[in-house]
Amino acid sequence: MNKSWESGVRRVVPYVPGEQPKNTNVIKLNTNENPYPPAPEVREILDNFDVSRMRLYPTPDAAVLTDAIAERYGVDPAQVFVGVGSDDVISMAFLTFFNSDKPILFPDITYSFYPVWADVYRIPYVKKPLRPDFTIDPEDYKCENGGIIFPNPNAPTGVYESVEMIEDIIRANPDSVVMIDEAYIDFGCESCLPLTEKYDNLLVIQTFSKSRSMAGMRIGFAIGSKKLIQYMNDVKFSINSYTMNTVTQLCGAAAVRNEIYFRETVQKIIDTREYSKTRLAELGFTFPDSKSNFIFASPKCKTAEYVFTELKKRSIFVRWWDQPIIKDHLRISIGTREEMDALFSALEEILNG
Repeated sequence: MNKSWESGVRRVVPYVPGEQPKNTNVIKLNTNENPYPPAPEVREILDNFDVSRMRLYPTPDAAVLTDAIAERYGVDPAQVFVGVGSDDVISMAFLTFFNSDKPILFPDITYSFYPVWADVYRIPYVKKPLRPDFTIDPEDYKCENGGIIFPNPNAPTGVYESVEMIEDIIRANPDSVVMIDEAYIDFGCESCLPLTEKYDNLLVIQTFSKSRSMAGMRIGFAIGSKKLIQYMNDVKFSINSYTMNTVTQLCGAAAVRNEIYFRETVQKIIDTREYSKTRLAELGFTFPDSKSNFIFASPKCKTAEYVFTELKKRSIFVRWWDQPIIKDHLRISIGTREEMDALFSALEEILNG
């Protein structure tokens, strides 16, 4: 039967996230989650929440959360946009700002959701190749375009670009919105947030999923000029006014206020990452210097696919992509010290077998 209605369907190839195993008795190092729990205040909110409040709509402006984020980062609340994870924030930003006939630009090795959003919103795009060392060539972004986005540190490589280099790109693109996806910025890097006071076309996006241990609550935010944020809110409220539930708003605000716990947890991950670099190098892996909560490592004597498969047999999950350029690499999230030692023991067995 001819299904003529299918001719009007918007067809895209969807983003594929890291595997979420049904068996919880595994070492899960494949989705860059934080191995430590959220701040203690988050549990207090959950333990004491008045369930009768669930019958009411949440506040559409999420003021309790936007105010806490604004206070933490020293900006006006009108400069803060919050969404259901940074994916929601970036998707809304694509829909809001990338609307010209000119292609948007992003690296060829980067967060694989970018081309998906571009396809679903019918946005033309051009992938700019990274250098052999996985760094960005800023000259590639000094051309006519409809917008620019890239993560810093990049994913899946973990490579960090300097604020000076990024400002060079922003300065060269006064007629485009430039988005810096800083999902991993807290793991030892300098943020571009101060540049939002200097450039009204810069949007910086961050998330609570990594450094604040709240991937399950889905909180992302963007900071930019008041005009950028107002445009995003106009689009958001034209689609769905109540995107973030009340519990999430309260938990997010509680988490962002505990700076001591945040810094202690992040430092533990940084310390384990540096330890893991040493151990991986001893096992013969090569990798770019990571400034994130993962390492993009290539095994020396076995294929990445083989190591990925063998680790999975041992209930250790890492990430592998069957794609050109990166198929010889594994992205290994940083877990606890104990989890990483279990990984290294398994790798010794696999590589020497």
